[in-house]
Amino acid sequence: MTLPSPFGKENAAAIAATIQSDCAKFTSARTTGELGSLISSVVLQYLPKDIEQMRQNFKEKIRDVSPEYRNLLEAKITEHLLGTWQTIRLMQQQGAFAPMKEPVPVDLKSYWEMVVVQCREGDEIRLRFLKFLIAGFCMFVRHEPGHPIGTPFPGGDTVKYIDGVYYCPVREKANDVDSALCPFCPAHQTPAIGYLRPPVNASSHQKQEFIRNCHDFHNFNG
Repeated sequence: MTLPSPFGKENAAAIAATIQSDCAKFTSARTTGELGSLISSVVLQYLPKDIEQMRQNFKEKIRDVSPEYRNLLEAKITEHLLGTWQTIRLMQQQGAFAPMKEPVPVDLKSYWEMVVVQCREGDEIRLRFLKFLIAGFCMFVRHEPGHPIGTPFPGGDTVKYIDGVYYCPVREKANDVDSALCPFCPAHQTPAIGYLRPPVNASSHQKQEFIRNCHDFHNFNG
């Protein structure tokens, strides 16, 4: 279903209703190929300029982090967003989804229900939905992490792929955030890491601040 024009606040309700309808279709998919085809039909309504706007939004969001880390993170996320959009376009053109008969993961329904809630209101929900579309494609169709391989985190750790297994240093760090991708991600928690460990005997405020840092700098909202 075609997303309404993003211009004008009067269209916010229409966009949210369209997103809800699309998510219901995704939930009905039985195979990864069917899901990939459904997601591609929506993702390809977006244009490269939408990806560029997401990049600009993310750049603004991380403007206060250290320049060296900011540049690495921005480059990786730009590569991820544009690369995934191009992969979806190419797979759709080549008819790559039809042979994919693997059943969809069991938590598919929960993911799209979460997306509906997160894209119900607020600014730029159309771009926010694109973020979830790209992440959903990676996790449920490609069985890849929501954070791409090589994503840097403070402390020097990154998302890795070792012997057929994905590892992420924040896989188990943000499960209390409503819009986090972590509960649906196929990656495993990187073992024995020193990244962003919650402070010992932390107050509730400190714990929430820890979770919020993971969410704000690594959830890539459009």
